[in-house]
Amino acid sequence: MNKSDADRESYSLSFILATLYVSAIYKSRAHHPMLIPGHRSYPSSPAVPQDILDRLRGVAVAVVSDNMNRLHGTRVLKPFGAVGLVGTAVTVKTRAGDNMTIHQAYEVLRPGDVLVVDGGGDMEQALVGEIMMARAKAMGVAGFVIDGAIRDVAAFKDSDFPCFARGVTHRGPYKSGPGEINVPVSIDGMVVMPGDVVLGDNDGVVAFPPSIAEELLALVHRQEEREANALAAIREGRFDNSYIGLHGISKEATNERR
Repeated sequence: MNKSDADRESYSLSFILATLYVSAIYKSRAHHPMLIPGHRSYPSSPAVPQDILDRLRGVAVAVVSDNMNRLHGTRVLKPFGAVGLVGTAVTVKTRAGDNMTIHQAYEVLRPGDVLVVDGGGDMEQALVGEIMMARAKAMGVAGFVIDGAIRDVAAFKDSDFPCFARGVTHRGPYKSGPGEINVPVSIDGMVVMPGDVVLGDNDGVVAFPPSIAEELLALVHRQEEREANALAAIREGRFDNSYIGLHGISKEATNERR
């Protein structure tokens, strides 16, 4: 083999190796999403067990918040439409006023999921409206939590689909991206992780990992019992602060002092 043939063989081998290397990179990226923040898109976390969701259904957000030391939960998000929300978080982080990534997230939404969108609290453009709500409802999605604006409010109010949002504007969204799917998000000051339990009612929204649900439910039930006893005492004319750990002045003691 002369030098020219050897050079050609070496070049061909290098080309083949380079081609295999590039092919491997593309295959790797197809199965392993880019890890650079701003580009991430992950599969959904496992759904919260149905038994836990059923036991949380109807539990007051305020009582859950009390047992999380009143430090976690939304502050100004308001309910539009139905208010009984419980489900598994699928999160989206999107550029303000743009809902392209929200549309893409529908590919990973499952029945019982809650679409949780970090829109940065922007109120210039609505991120969702009647069409996106109707599609989500048809898919069995449990509801929306939007840190941003919505529109078509009448359609939400006439539906039985829960939606919490910062506010309303008629101005529609742009659709150019960028955004991320199933990453940690900040919703009105509350951190939500993919796969968290999301619970909402007239007072707002809380989220927490399903791993603490059993312990949290035990605390919630104890507080519910204390509050029920306090309300019963009030109806019976007794004044007692024992439900908050204080010894109040009873009606009888008040009469004795007179």
